[in-house]
Amino acid sequence: MSQYFNNDNSIQSNVVKTYANILGESFTFYTDNGVFSKTGVDFGSRLLLESIPLDSLGNSLLDVGCGYGVFGIVLNKKLGIKCTMCDVNRRALHLAKRNIEENKCNNCEVIESSCYENIVGKYSTIITNPPIRAGKKIVYEILEKAKEHLEPGGSLIFVVRKEQGAKSIISDMQKLYNLTILAKKKGFFIIKCTF
Repeated sequence: MSQYFNNDNSIQSNVVKTYANILGESFTFYTDNGVFSKTGVDFGSRLLLESIPLDSLGNSLLDVGCGYGVFGIVLNKKLGIKCTMCDVNRRALHLAKRNIEENKCNNCEVIESSCYENIVGKYSTIITNPPIRAGKKIVYEILEKAKEHLEPGGSLIFVVRKEQGAKSIISDMQKLYNLTILAKKKGFFIIKCTF
């Protein structure tokens, strides 16, 4: 079965326009079959955006596994933060570019990259809703290698569900980072990691 973390051109495209109000701003997101949360912004992503301390994000953001661009677009629009978005799914990247244009964002770039493969430079914040279904190896690569791409004092912020191994992920990340649980709601944990 095809998943949103693969490139599968056999999936029939069906682009849909969705709308969201997040952090007091209105957004339009084009979504499609073969991308994560194709019916609109998912609960975990919304909770993350509503839970993070906006004044602590710094001046550069990397959205890993960006999908159709929700995190980067919302935070760029709200804060004017420089944003890089990356994903392995080309359909998602095409949508992210379209959504950047649709939401009139500036200073955003979109890069095809498996985890940090094509990422250079360092960021004040790395944000992710990691692709749990891609497997533990990929998820842990995204979380553990974040520190190699963070500026001094930077932070990794991510969302994970209780039934998708949140407790063990938290335990493992505490060995690498100073970890704070920013929010916990309906089985979702919003985690901030610094080092």
